[in-house]
Amino acid sequence: MNKKLIVPIVAVLVLAFGLIWFFNQRRSDISDELQAKLSGEEIGVLVNSDYSEEIQLFYSEREYIEVWLFNGSLSKSGEELLEQIENSKFDGLQPTDYHLEDIYALSSDPEKKNKKFRNLSSEEKVKLELMLSDAFLTLAHDLENGKVNPVNLDPNWKFETKKSEIDYLALLKYVGSGKSVEKTFEQLYPHSELYEQGREAIEELYTIQKNDTLTWEFAKVEGAIKVGEKHSAIPALRKRLIFWDFLKPYEMEDPTLFDSTMFEGLQQYQKSNGMNPDGVIGSLVAEALNNSPQNLIDIASINMERLRWMPKMDWDQEMVLVNIANYQLDYMKKQDTAFTAKVIVGKEYNESPTFTAPMSYIVFSPYWNIPESITNDEIIPSIQKNSDYLSQKNMEVVDGSGEVVKASKVNLSKETGYRVRQKPGGDNSLGLVKFMFPNDYNIYIHDTPARSLFEKETRALSHGCIRIQNPDQFAKILINDKSWDDEKIQEAMHQDEEEVVELDRKIPVVLLYMTFWADKDGKANFRSDVYDRDAALLKALRSNKSSLDKA
Repeated sequence: MNKKLIVPIVAVLVLAFGLIWFFNQRRSDISDELQAKLSGEEIGVLVNSDYSEEIQLFYSEREYIEVWLFNGSLSKSGEELLEQIENSKFDGLQPTDYHLEDIYALSSDPEKKNKKFRNLSSEEKVKLELMLSDAFLTLAHDLENGKVNPVNLDPNWKFETKKSEIDYLALLKYVGSGKSVEKTFEQLYPHSELYEQGREAIEELYTIQKNDTLTWEFAKVEGAIKVGEKHSAIPALRKRLIFWDFLKPYEMEDPTLFDSTMFEGLQQYQKSNGMNPDGVIGSLVAEALNNSPQNLIDIASINMERLRWMPKMDWDQEMVLVNIANYQLDYMKKQDTAFTAKVIVGKEYNESPTFTAPMSYIVFSPYWNIPESITNDEIIPSIQKNSDYLSQKNMEVVDGSGEVVKASKVNLSKETGYRVRQKPGGDNSLGLVKFMFPNDYNIYIHDTPARSLFEKETRALSHGCIRIQNPDQFAKILINDKSWDDEKIQEAMHQDEEEVVELDRKIPVVLLYMTFWADKDGKANFRSDVYDRDAALLKALRSNKSSLDKA
């Protein structure tokens, strides 16, 4: 044999025998039973797991040496994992999905204040070890992708399916080598300040919940209650303003009277919650004040799941972020808002979808090419009632090649190959400019001649597109060219013909539906669920995990 090969071969043999000796020295009192359980039967007999194969392979490769236990108690890694399971509630997840109740059942402390366990049998130790491994893998998946599959739940979720980039078995091996569980999980969070801030806000809500002594009976309000009026719901609503620190406790002659002190506190509450601070208790105010800390935790949890659904993206890049539920557009750079505007979104029966697409051009003085559905549902019936309708609305009929034809020569209700468009001008339904990010849903951002609608508190009023306030300012910041000053933009917006301006870069437009988010200062924000999307997601999020398709 070549002498040069002898040394490497010997080294490999020494290393192999050394590892075998090392693992044999470390094998504990449950290693044999762990091996027997995993080799002789399905892991599902002990633990209901979607990761049976990964767990079996993990332990076989490490000679069935436990990770989470040491001398019958939790190891340092085990204590860290248990803490992460408990804290998963701050991610809006359900700790019981990760065997927390079964783990607590083995504890020696009924109040669960420490991580000590009673004198466990070998079988209980094996079960605890396997539950913790399954909990690690399941929680890692849920933190990266979400617990619920959005495709099965929300037909308006149009983002591309999130692709997992993590080998969970490799992640388990990584932590099994002694690496930090907490830091490993942190790498799985969405890389957005929205998530980090949301997590902190939920933790604060749990702290508030501990001090909650109110009964939170439903306070029913029909119509509107104005200052100086009496109502049976006033005592409960006043207590809630005091609870949320918008009022200090004070003496009053009649608890049912909506007095001036409560009026001032209500205005502060309205301002803080994105409402018109008119000091009137209407249905929107009553709905918000009926939410207990637990209700708000649930709403926050729903929206943390939505953030986990998001495909991976660079949140620091320049982007246009539209929160449909907040009726607001933000132009973002490095996760800071450089421009903000009110928006109008789709009606409840014309919901604006959630998706992302790159904005590539702006159209000044646009034609409005009226969708076929609107033509059939609105335009044709109007023409049948009024033959001058098209001319009065500055509309015209064009054929398939875009040539204008006489409207009187075409029967739109019977003939195909024609469409209606509205000419540029101040009464054009798209207003004076539109912002294009081509997509499969025919959604874009545009101006509107009905600017008074921006004063409404609830602005779900469009056919699905996004109408923006101050579109001229938005155009200026997007074009970002000194030659495009205010005067030039106004000229472009008031022409008889369209003008297309290509942007020098593509800007991601992200349409989200967030009924909760937290600011950089830690303030939690909640908005009304105008499309009633939250209830179904909350039900799924709080359901038994085995009854759901994974995200």
